Amino acid sequence: YQRPELTAEALAGCWLHTGDIGTMDEDGNFRITGRLKDMIIRGGENIYPREIEEYLYTHPAVSDVQVVGVPDEKYGEEVCACVIFKDGRSATAEELIEFVRAGLSRYKSPRYVIVLKEFPMTASGKIQKYKLREMGVEKLGLQTAANIETA
Repeated sequence: YQRPELTAEALAGCWLHTGDIGTMDEDGNFRITGRLKDMIIRGGENIYPREIEEYLYTHPAVSDVQVVGVPDEKYGEEVCACVIFKDGRSATAEELIEFVRAGLSRYKSPRYVIVLKEFPMTASGKIQKYKLREMGVEKLGLQTAANIETA
């Protein structure tokens, strides 16, 4: 709204650039698989939280998980997994990090793991990832890194 440069960018090339990532099947149907804005850029590497989340869901102790980028002084962002465990189950942060390293590329493994009872939600029931990031900054003491201005 009232930002013509961003409007022109979103409507470039006769397409509406929504920021969604997806695939198109042979019938021309689209399937949304993620969002560009959910991408974590760690030292120049593009990391998609959804891939890490889907892998962590296969861990026997994990009930729910959200992966967010938290600020880092050296790499710009680091991977933080916010985890809710199944009733009666648990795992250490080190166990979850090693679990991801064993199944995905090493650079995709979380540097941080935060255990929660519930995720911050909107009134309509959507998870507020920006609040998870804010919680990560606070709980992990990353205020200095959060104040560094990046491109």
